[in-house]
Amino acid sequence: MSDEIPTTDEREPALVVTSMIDRVLELAATWTAWDGRPLRADDRVHTPHKAIRRVADHLIDHLAEVEARLAGHATIPDHWHASASTTPADLAPFTDQDLDEARSRLTRLGRIWAERLVTLTPDQLDRSPGEGWTFRQIAFHVAGSVYYADAVGDLSAAGSER
Repeated sequence: MSDEIPTTDEREPALVVTSMIDRVLELAATWTAWDGRPLRADDRVHTPHKAIRRVADHLIDHLAEVEARLAGHATIPDHWHASASTTPADLAPFTDQDLDEARSRLTRLGRIWAERLVTLTPDQLDRSPGEGWTFRQIAFHVAGSVYYADAVGDLSAAGSER
């Protein structure tokens, strides 16, 4: 994940976010085959639970930013470097129940994002109030959360030979 200004294109921001979630859940459907060994990508350790946690946290953090800015309030910065931290819960087996929970949580978060983004005018998307990226840029940045799922990858029988 990068702090550089996100590149945008002509795609609808709501579709960008929900497509990312679809991809994360597509990969997550293979994670019940995870052997329990953390996976390394870049300078971080990744696991199925950590990937889901990071995607959900990223969606929540930036949604809170969008809502605060729309309301004219200061945003609350996130000071926890969660991608650098791997918790004991991140190392737990990824079960069918965990997959069901991830589907429910991420699908609902995607719906909230989509409903928020489609209510914004093009001007609101591109001339967002307050400091920081435009809301369009934030949506494209949040879509980069697929990085966490890609770091775990496809763990189906054919894709688990890492």
